[in-house]
Amino acid sequence: MSKPAASPANQPEPFVVHPTSTHTHTLILLHGLGNNGEKFGTELLETGISSKGLTFTTTFPGTKFIFPNSRKRRSSAFRRAVINQWFDIASVEDPSHRRETQVQGLAESAEHVRAIIAGELETIPRENIVLGGLSQGCAMSLAILLSLEFPLGGHFGMSGWLPFREDIEDVVAPVGEEDDPFAADEDGEALEPPLMAVSLVRDILSVEAVTPSKERTNLTTPVLLCHGEEDEKVKCKLGKEAAQCLSSLGMEVTWKCYAGLGHWYRIPDEIDDIFEFLEVIF
Repeated sequence: MSKPAASPANQPEPFVVHPTSTHTHTLILLHGLGNNGEKFGTELLETGISSKGLTFTTTFPGTKFIFPNSRKRRSSAFRRAVINQWFDIASVEDPSHRRETQVQGLAESAEHVRAIIAGELETIPRENIVLGGLSQGCAMSLAILLSLEFPLGGHFGMSGWLPFREDIEDVVAPVGEEDDPFAADEDGEALEPPLMAVSLVRDILSVEAVTPSKERTNLTTPVLLCHGEEDEKVKCKLGKEAAQCLSSLGMEVTWKCYAGLGHWYRIPDEIDDIFEFLEVIF
């Protein structure tokens, strides 16, 4: 593989696998709870084999693969044990439980990954960058996706969920006569529901406020979400609800559910679907 690349101050260095030909694209993929970038990245690139017998690196030789590492944090769900996680969760079964515990980690991790994206933008166009992840890494990447001020080439997530989904849906739903702090911009003009949702996510992630507009969001980025029907850790229902929520924002979302699959990716079916999704972008 390769040595890790440089990382922003006070953040773990990502695990990086460089392209085998001229660098044209970058995939930034986030690991799951308790994992790390090198372990997740090495396993995905070695075992993620398509029905044609191809791996990620052989299928996309011009792609740089970046696997960021989360910080170690005390886990409310696991008796305050110190584990690698993008943000703290109080319940694996119900990620929305005590979601106030998630805010600090979401903000810190978003800053870290957004800096990695910014670094890639110095060498390749944004439409050649794909973001994604597995499990909690999928959840973290979806939150980051909604916080960006520009579209990427795409996003694919495996076995994940959307943090603060209920809050996003409340913002998108009609509010009637009640006051809504996200309903207007600085000039007092009413915002469309998708822009209100983006403002909410940016606020949760402590991202600098900007005047919302369709041109300054990531809502045109195509999304692929994959999930095992028998996922015992992150229920398939949570992944489907994430897909439905993103669709309600006007995003182009493809939902794939695999019968008999637990909390992992299906080989070769899911890999085939991911490769097909990426080939449209690449």
